[in-house]
Amino acid sequence: MAEDERPRLALPVTPRDHADGPANAVVTLVEYGDYECPHCGRAYPIVKEIQRRLDARLRFVFRNFPLAEAHPHATHAAEAAEGAAAQGRFWEMHDTLYEHQQALDDPHLVAYAKSLGLDESRFGHELASHAHGPRVREDFLSGVRSGVNGTPTFFINGIRHDASWDLATLLEALGAASTPAGASRRRPPQGGPGRR
Repeated sequence: MAEDERPRLALPVTPRDHADGPANAVVTLVEYGDYECPHCGRAYPIVKEIQRRLDARLRFVFRNFPLAEAHPHATHAAEAAEGAAAQGRFWEMHDTLYEHQQALDDPHLVAYAKSLGLDESRFGHELASHAHGPRVREDFLSGVRSGVNGTPTFFINGIRHDASWDLATLLEALGAASTPAGASRRRPPQGGPGRR
C-alpha cells in the first residue's frame, strides 16, 4: 500500500496525549496498545530500545486500545494507567503494567499504585468508579477512526506503520521518516514538551 493510501491518525497528537520525548522531535511514534495483549508485551522492550537509541530525535506517544473481549483485565489496566497519570505517574504505571502482564487484576493494580507512591485511596476510588473510563474510550474510538483493528498498532509521523514491528524494521521506518524529505512530508502537529 502506498504511503498516501495508508490510514492516518484521526486525532493528531496534542498536549493531552501521554508523550515521552521532545515535542520538536523529528519523528513521532504513536502506539495504540493493550496492557494485557501478549503482542504488546513483546513490543514493549522493542519500543524501549528504540527510545534508547533515538533519544531526543524521538517522541513516543501511547494511546489506550484495550481489546476487552479477548483480554478481560485490559480496560481496567488502561484505567489504572490513567489514574496514575492523574497523579503524575503515567509512564511508571505504563512500564509496571507491561512488566507484570500476568497480574492485572484489581488488587494487583492497587498494589502497583501503592508501590509507585500514589494516593492509594484516591486511586482505588477512581478505579472502582471508572473515573478514567471516558479517557480510555476516547483513545479507543480515535484508534477505530484511525483504522486500528488490533494491537499493537503503530503510527509514524501520523501514518500507520503496516510493516513488521520488529526492532530492525521499526528503526528503518523511523529513520526514513526522520530524513529531511520524510520529516517535512510527514510531520504531525506539535504538542507540548517532555514526558506526560
